[in-house]
Amino acid sequence: MQKLNNYDLKGRKVTRISTSEAVRLYKEADLYELAFAADGLRKELHPENTVTYVIDRNINYTNICTCKCSFCAFYRDAEDEGAYVIDHDTLRQKIEETKSLGGTQILLQGGLHPELRLDFYEDMLRFIKSLGVWVHGFSAPEISHMAKLEQMSVEDVIKRLTRAGLDSIPGAGAELLVDAERKKISPNKITSDKWLSVMEVAHGLGLKTTATMMFKKNDKAEHIVEHFDKIRQLQDKTGGFTAFIPWPFQPDNTELGGENISAVEYLRLLALSRIFLDNVPNIQVSWVTQGPKVGQTALRFGGNDFGSLMIEENVVAACGVGFRMSTDEINNNIRRAGFIPAQRDMQYNILRYF
Repeated sequence: MQKLNNYDLKGRKVTRISTSEAVRLYKEADLYELAFAADGLRKELHPENTVTYVIDRNINYTNICTCKCSFCAFYRDAEDEGAYVIDHDTLRQKIEETKSLGGTQILLQGGLHPELRLDFYEDMLRFIKSLGVWVHGFSAPEISHMAKLEQMSVEDVIKRLTRAGLDSIPGAGAELLVDAERKKISPNKITSDKWLSVMEVAHGLGLKTTATMMFKKNDKAEHIVEHFDKIRQLQDKTGGFTAFIPWPFQPDNTELGGENISAVEYLRLLALSRIFLDNVPNIQVSWVTQGPKVGQTALRFGGNDFGSLMIEENVVAACGVGFRMSTDEINNNIRRAGFIPAQRDMQYNILRYF
């Protein structure tokens, strides 16, 4: 049988793929061979033929941010028109609407506000938890920022947030875990080692997290694989990542600008992530940036999770991307791809089948 080096064309693992082999595959492998291998691995990991998604809402509690990443069209300075910090009445309205639509989770993220202190975040968490939802909140840069302002350790900050109601941590802020690239696009953001360290501390305290990657047109294969490898090494150590979520940079309305990632480029990277990240159980597709049809196709390129209903999303939307779907549309897209749709929670427990 033909071999895609360490994987046959049905995706059966022979040995763990190396970084050098991953670089070669990213540059040279046939797209359909990558798809066959990734799909085969997906079948081994998820033989039940289910594709999951979560019903949640992305609440950005503030858009005031000192980081000012060149790829972000969402941030504002405190004095800018449209700058805000969310109030409890708005939070309540958003959460109650989410629950009425079958939502179980809030994705809570914001900018690196220069003045908000830890008691603000604790109070916000206690209020949200009183409304009966799971809080998947605060990226590694946000937590590191809180620790710096309070002159506390990351561990102590996470402990306090957890006591106030934090349930899990999203993987935002990873971008590319390559410091040479980070300095170009987000020089004020934490280093790759710091991002990994926050995640390792969270895992050590029993919190599950996700891992993400924002990639751009013409990113080097070596940098893509370096990012994969750092995630895989930490997952070997802690087992704390529930999912990997690669998403393409959206250049419109940003200082950084540039070209959009094509569907083929996205699918190629997604398939390689499934092949390389053999210890991360779930790969999430990005229909929010790529649209429902590419999202559906990505389920045959190694993806097994359709992400979120995305009742609200602001950061990607600020770049002019406006893909939206209802629950019925998500279910139909999953079924047409040959899978059984199911609602899940953050820890990938199935809540109901459709």
